[in-house]
Amino acid sequence: MISIDPKEVSTPQLHGYLLGAIGPRPIAFASTIDEMGRPNLSPFSFFNVFSANPPILIFSPARRVRNNTTKHTLENVMKIKEVVINVVNYDMVQQVSLSSTEYDEGVNEFEKAGLTALKSDVVKPFRVKESPVQFECKVAKVEALGNDGGAGNLIFCEVVKIHLDKSVLNEAGGIDQQKIDLVARMGGNWYSRSNQGMFEVPKPLSSLGIGVDKIPEHIRNSDVLTGNDLGMLGNVEEMPSEEEVANFMASHIEIRSLLSSGERKEIELKAKEYLNNNDVLSAWKVLLSD
Repeated sequence: MISIDPKEVSTPQLHGYLLGAIGPRPIAFASTIDEMGRPNLSPFSFFNVFSANPPILIFSPARRVRNNTTKHTLENVMKIKEVVINVVNYDMVQQVSLSSTEYDEGVNEFEKAGLTALKSDVVKPFRVKESPVQFECKVAKVEALGNDGGAGNLIFCEVVKIHLDKSVLNEAGGIDQQKIDLVARMGGNWYSRSNQGMFEVPKPLSSLGIGVDKIPEHIRNSDVLTGNDLGMLGNVEEMPSEEEVANFMASHIEIRSLLSSGERKEIELKAKEYLNNNDVLSAWKVLLSD
C-alpha cells in the first residue's frame, strides 16, 4: 500500500487520485445567466443532493488548477443567484461533454452543444429540454473552500420547481432507474452508465471544437444521427478539407458506391458506423463526400 500526504504531491496529481478513487459521481449540468442575460451551460461532477426538507442540491465549480481563475458558472451565480440543474442521461452525454469546452465568455453553449433551451417557470436561467429531469433552483449561498487553484466553491441550491419527462416514469409515477439511464463521471475519460457499466468519452479539445451550431444544416437535421453523434462531430477543431475528403473517397470504393446510389440515409448510416468506432474524422469525410 502506498501512503500519500496530500501536501507533498502536486495539485494535478492529487486531483487525479481523488477523481479516480471517488466515483461514480453524478453530473450537475448547470444552466446560469450573466447580468446581461446571456446563457451559460456547463457540467460539474462535484455534485449531489444533501437535503429533502428543504430540498438542497450542492455542486462545486473548482478554481482552475493551471491559472487559478474561476469559471463562468461561478461568476454568474454570484451575480444572478439562480441556476437550473439538469440531470444527464446517456442520450446526451456527448453533447454535455462538448459543452465543457472552455468557450469565451458570452458564447452560448446551448448552441455549441446543439441542445434546446426551454424557458423556466420560476428562475431566469433556461432548462435543457433534452434532460429527463430539470431542477429550477435559487442559490442559497456560495461557500469558498480556498483561494488557490483546485479549490472548490460550494453552491447551495434550493429546489423551487422540478420538471420530469413522463418517459422516465414508472406506472406508480416514480422515476424508473432503467428508463432514466443516468450517467456519472469516473476518473480520466471514463463515465459510468447506470444500467450498463463503464464507457469512455474523450475529453473535449484543448483547442475549441467547432460546435454543433457550425455543422451543416442537412447533417444537423439528419434522422439517423443522434445528439451524441452530433456532439462528437462538433468536437473537432475544423472540418476536413475538400482535398482530404477526395483522398478518402479515392480509397473507399464502397462509399463511392453509396454515393452513386443517391441513398443519403445509407451514407449517414456509414458515418454512424465510424462514430461508433470513435473515428470522427472518417465520419466527417463520409458526410462531406456528397
